[in-house]
Amino acid sequence: MASRSQMLKGLLEGCILEIISHGETYGYEITENLNRSGFADLNEGSVYPVLIRLQNKDLVTSKSKESPLGPRRKYFYITDKGLGFLDSFKREWQEISGVVTTILKGGA
Repeated sequence: MASRSQMLKGLLEGCILEIISHGETYGYEITENLNRSGFADLNEGSVYPVLIRLQNKDLVTSKSKESPLGPRRKYFYITDKGLGFLDSFKREWQEISGVVTTILKGGA
């Protein structure tokens, strides 16, 4: 059986893109948003590899900016390609989650 981390790998990409699609944000803020949403065991060490992967796929870009609260922060922005990927992710998630829910409820 797939481990929880394997199952989350693809889901995190879509969830992180959704968060970034609402405006510029940085890693710690993304992690906090995910934690508040129910991914309580995630930390920045789990989120940054996903951000790097998204950046390597040209789905997000980043820019280092001054922070009023301390050192510079790396802010992430979604690209047009990222918006297209996010739209596809949402459609696929609706389809897959609906099928899985139906099966788990005993239907089929």
